[in-house]
Amino acid sequence: MYFNKKDYFFLKKDIHIIKIILYNCSLELCEVNFLMKNWKYIISLSFLICLLLGTQKYAVAENEHEENFNAGEVIIEHILDSYDWHIFTWKGHHVSVFLPCIVFNEGKCYTFSSRVFHENDQYVTVNKTNSEELVFAIPHEGQYKGKIVIINADGSQKRPFDISITKNVMALFISCTIILVLFFLVTRAYRERGEKAPKGLQSLFEMLIVYVRDDIARKAINEKSVDKYLPYLITVFFFIFINNLLGLIPIFPFGANITGNIAVTATLALFTFFITNLLGNKEYYKDIVNTPGVPWFLKFPLPLMPIIETVGCFTKPFVLAVRLFANITAGHIVVLGFISSIFIVAHISAAGGGAMSVFSLILVIFVDCIELLVAYIQAYVFTLLSALYFGMASKEHHH
Repeated sequence: MYFNKKDYFFLKKDIHIIKIILYNCSLELCEVNFLMKNWKYIISLSFLICLLLGTQKYAVAENEHEENFNAGEVIIEHILDSYDWHIFTWKGHHVSVFLPCIVFNEGKCYTFSSRVFHENDQYVTVNKTNSEELVFAIPHEGQYKGKIVIINADGSQKRPFDISITKNVMALFISCTIILVLFFLVTRAYRERGEKAPKGLQSLFEMLIVYVRDDIARKAINEKSVDKYLPYLITVFFFIFINNLLGLIPIFPFGANITGNIAVTATLALFTFFITNLLGNKEYYKDIVNTPGVPWFLKFPLPLMPIIETVGCFTKPFVLAVRLFANITAGHIVVLGFISSIFIVAHISAAGGGAMSVFSLILVIFVDCIELLVAYIQAYVFTLLSALYFGMASKEHHH
């Protein structure tokens, strides 16, 4: 079934409403006792969503411009980075926060708001080098899809040096501010309470910090070197964990897919890579060149094991980056896929869409509960693997 563009905007608004309801509920529904005591409210919520979908008008206008609901575009729009932060859609109008674009061309800096690309397809300014016309645009397809490009006179596209404040960058500033505030509050609590038993936020952070120190760092790294690596391990654990949790809150200014961005996870993995190889002792490099416990014919005349060990130094950060990126992104895609299935079925039948909403609601709540667990597990796994790499790089010689 087809529907016009106006109804498409209403569907996008419904997606945001349902996401807010489902994500907020998932924080409480993960407890079995809550499910048992409040099953009537859960059923009522399901029928409320059915009513929302059942009363939605899906007009079929054969003589007007029509387009199908594209679940793929909706999902990709939510998980990819962008130059603006879309908040919600109200009566066909998009409400967004437009972020600053900062690009360099031929050594000259150009700054403007991303709003210009919503008002017009292109942004025309004066080239600061030769005073000619300079055209910026964001193509919707091709090699530079979704990125700011310069349109040359012959129609070709060129990428400028882009350091714009995108959605993920803005969300990163927000999350880092939250992390700093939390740690400052905990630090102040320690100073004020002294030797007293911790309470509130202090007790929560102390539990996690002690866990990272005793159950991750000290078990993977020798006692002489553990203090050298501990600050990084604690920082990366809380950074990933808190950003994973903030990504599950679909309300502005949260909900950005920071740890589901390969650039962010690759940067964290590179930190681990450089710390491992720059602070590694001679025993670490000796084992790479002359791996112990391996037959001599795997080392000479063809240095097979040294080659494998050297390649392994570069594959370890690659695995770290891809694992975190893939797990977080997959969770968002699954949730959005279940929600999108409601509207896909509703194209065929409004009643079918209402029935599908109940089934999708149950699945989304289940996946959200898993996502809360994954948010912690991925922070733990990244920290644990980093600690293991540090342990191998700082092991002592055994006589």
